[in-house]
Amino acid sequence: MAKRGERVLDKGNQSAAQTIGQAQAIADIAQLTPTQLKVLEGVHLGLLNKQIAFNLGIAEATVKAHMTAVMRKLKVRNRTQVAIVAQAHELARSNAVL
Repeated sequence: MAKRGERVLDKGNQSAAQTIGQAQAIADIAQLTPTQLKVLEGVHLGLLNKQIAFNLGIAEATVKAHMTAVMRKLKVRNRTQVAIVAQAHELARSNAVL
């Protein structure tokens, strides 16, 4: 139930809004550096910063710096939101192949 002053989206509009949001997030991914993309992939795989650092041969503090930059470029606030964007990107890539 909507509170006073809130707009309610029906399922069709809600789906369209999600699609537009995903499209924007995917466009934002294009701004990431190669290392930031590797960090994003690590988050998508559910790896810890320490594991990502080991796999990339960099310090954990460097991974944290890359995560901060990734969150800023993707306009998200936390690691969970980064993972959601990464999932949307993965789905878009797999659909593009079809």
